[in-house]
Amino acid sequence: MWINRYISVGENDEVQIFYYFVESERDPDTDPLLLWLTGGPGCSGFSGLVYEIGPLAFDLSSFDWSLPSLVLNPYSWTKVANIIFIDSPVGTGFSYANTAEGYVSSDTKAAKDNYLFLRKWLLNHPRFLKNQLYVTGDSYGGKIVPMVTLEIDQGQ
Repeated sequence: MWINRYISVGENDEVQIFYYFVESERDPDTDPLLLWLTGGPGCSGFSGLVYEIGPLAFDLSSFDWSLPSLVLNPYSWTKVANIIFIDSPVGTGFSYANTAEGYVSSDTKAAKDNYLFLRKWLLNHPRFLKNQLYVTGDSYGGKIVPMVTLEIDQGQ
């Protein structure tokens, strides 16, 4: 199952975080849940979906400078894990704010927004509450991952 939607976060739900969710191909009910934070900052979760660990890849062998084709990635992490790819911080990819103030961001605010996103996502998808959770990412995401993990640990 694939889902792409928005979840609102912020003091007044002024930030709309866009995400792609791909269920595990093996056993979604028992396989771990990964929150993937693509580096950047400002690099869309789409990058993780098609260039890194997602189930899709661009078909570079037949690319003729027209519209690219997608192929299945045989090495996708979705073979063994459920993955949420998010566009974070606000202003990245399809994520946006309803107010000018909502676009003000920092690593600390992005970590809090990601934590709130994850809480709301899990409330909307309680089926995955029992799955092991891993917060992970690449590049600059490695700076945000421990900050989100701390937010989860503090549970605020």
